[in-house]
Formats: sequence, structure tokens, C-alpha cells
Amino acid sequence: MSLLLLALAVLGLFLLSILAGMLGTGVGIAAIPFLGLFLDDLVHEVQPLALTLNGVTAGFAALAFARAGLVHWGRALALAALLLATTPLGAWLARFAPAPLLWGLFVASVVFAVWRILMVPATAAGRGPADRFAVALAGAAPIGIVAGLLGVGAGFLLVPALVACRVPVKQAAALNAVAVTPSSFAALLPHLDAAIWDTTLDLPLLAAGAIGGVAGARLTTGVLSALTVRLAFATALVALTALKLLQLLLRG
Repeated sequence: MSLLLLALAVLGLFLLSILAGMLGTGVGIAAIPFLGLFLDDLVHEVQPLALTLNGVTAGFAALAFARAGLVHWGRALALAALLLATTPLGAWLARFAPAPLLWGLFVASVVFAVWRILMVPATAAGRGPADRFAVALAGAAPIGIVAGLLGVGAGFLLVPALVACRVPVKQAAALNAVAVTPSSFAALLPHLDAAIWDTTLDLPLLAAGAIGGVAGARLTTGVLSALTVRLAFATALVALTALKLLQLLLRG
């Protein structure tokens, strides 16, 4: 890879990590189509790197959310346990699924995630009835399987689920950042024996992801409104997915 392409990849991943840090999702969901612009093998190159980046960005964002006092540790650890138990199963199943099926499921998941993030009811901002965390907790297991299957980490589905259950957006982001960190690394395990790594690309991306994750979480805790956070993430996610689909069509 040329120096120019490397610089573009690092800069793009850094910006995406800021957006992901804002919602505590980890960058996996946005990294899948973005890394697809630079790497060809979805299962052996893109997914392992995306899972690693997801864990790094979510973990560093979790530190920033914890310092701001937004993490409910009991809830976060319960979610983490469920995701840790189910995400590796999805990652193992991904080894047997054809790439077109994975891309189709990915696009469908993006549509759902964007719809749920944008269609946030007023109660999710803390102005209505008590949240229904138990409902979101019940959905964590299937979310973990789907996320592991797609190789993106559970955050892109868990945050919309928490918001739909009336958990305030910033608290949902903090919960999610803690919950998805261990499962992201656990989901990486089934990929290790066949993963293809390029340290000249991967190490700079990991550094950019760590810095971006912290920066994004700090923006959420101290600067930006919840609406701004949701709009920015949804816009970037839709744009990257559309770009990747166009690339796939041109290749076909």
C-alpha cells in the first residue's frame, strides 16, 4: 500500500472512531465498509481487523465515559457477560457463510440501526417513563450472535436497542462501550488461525482508533447534544455503506 493510501486509511479511520466513540459503539460497523475500500478479503482481512478496532475504540471510549460518571457498572457487566457468551458463536458461524450473504445481512442491519438511532422517542432523553432495561438485556444474546456473524461488534445494534427501551442516549453509549469491549476481542478468537494481518496498516489504524474513541466519548460527555451525535453517526454509516455497495457493483 502506498504512503498516500495509508494516510487516507488512517485519517478516515480516525474520523470514524470519533463518531463511534460518541455513541460508544466501537468502530466495527463503520470500519467494515471503510476497510473494504482498501482490503479485498472480507472474512480473513476485513473482519478480524474490524473486530480488533472495535474492541480498541470501545475500550478507550469506555474509559472516558467512566471518568465522566456515566457508566452503570451493574448493567454494563450484565450486558458484557451476555455478549461475551454469544458473540464468538456468531463469529464461528461466519466462517461457513458466503460473503454475499454476510454483505446482505450487514446492509439490512445498517438499515435497522440507522432507523432506530434516528427515530428516538422523547422518553429516551429522560423525559418520560422509566427505562425498560430488562427488555434490552433479553435482546443482548441474539444481538451478540448477529454481531459476531457480521464481524462488527454488537454496539451498532445494542445502542439502538437500549435507546428503544428508553435508556437515555448518553447512558446507552456509556453502557455499550463497556459491554462490547470484551466481546469484540472474544469474537476475534475464531478468526485468529486464518486471519491475514498487515502490521504496516494495522498498527497505525489501531493507534488512530484508540485516540479517536477517547475524543468521541469526550465530545459526547461534554460538548455535543444527543441529536447531533445520532445524526453524525447515522450519516457517516449510510454514506460508507452506499460507497461500498457502489464499489461491489462496479467490481461485478
